[in-house]
This record gives sequence, C-alpha cells and structure tokens, in this order.
Amino acid sequence: MAKWTPKHEAPEPLEGPVVATITGGTILWFVLFLVQIPFYGWFDDHGHLWWVWTCLAGAGLGLIGIWYVRGRDAALKRAAAAAEGSGPSGSEETPGATA
Repeated sequence: MAKWTPKHEAPEPLEGPVVATITGGTILWFVLFLVQIPFYGWFDDHGHLWWVWTCLAGAGLGLIGIWYVRGRDAALKRAAAAAEGSGPSGSEETPGATA
C-alpha cells in the first residue's frame, strides 16, 4: 500500500474573532449550567446528573480557553508590531555598527 502524500499545500489557517468566540461559548456553557440548577433533582432522579456537571466543566474549560486565546492574540499582535517595526527590507541599524 502506497503512503498517502498531499498533492498541494495546506491552506493558511483562518483568523477570526477567536477571543469573542471563546468568550461567547463560555458564557453559553455557564448559562446552560445556571438554567439546569433548578432542575437538579429531576436530573438526579433520571440519571442525567452528568448534564449539569458537563455544562459547568464546559464553562471552566472555557475560562482556561479565554486566558489562552487572549495570550495568543497578544503574542500575535506583538509579533506583527515587531515585524512592522523592522521594516520590509529588515535593514535596521544595529547599535554600535560603523558604516
């Protein structure tokens, strides 16, 4: 059997409002948790208690996700600013260099 190899390069990843998307998802998970709390007894009686805890876990993991994507977004902006500051040719003067 021949090994599969791609015949073209992979496309660039899509960059969108990642922080807003993760924040919205986290809020949604937490709201779902809050909506289910009044029905805790029903979930327990019917063996669906894991639904409540899944929503809480989704909200908790979403908080970690928000922290991560905010740091990633800040790092991307710093890298873009550094690339812009060095100029397109990359011929920035170095301190102590003589011409």
